[in-house]
Amino acid sequence: MYRPVNCEFYDQLNVIIQRQIPTTIIYIIKENESEEFTVKDYIKSMTLENNEEFLVLKSNQKIRLDLVHFLNGKKYKKDED
Repeated sequence: MYRPVNCEFYDQLNVIIQRQIPTTIIYIIKENESEEFTVKDYIKSMTLENNEEFLVLKSNQKIRLDLVHFLNGKKYKKDED
């Protein structure tokens, strides 16, 4: 189930997109998985599909926002209780 991201994260993404800052993203593929993946790319845009928000990278890879753990070294994913 998609969990909306906090405003700080969303604002940071907008700055990165506008300034075309090279970005390192650490994320998981599916909820409740522990294996993390790392990608270095530029974020082209954000999109909404089936009420879920995604990053769209220049390579056209899509990453669901709530599955991002770290963005340029800053932790955004909150640990679940």
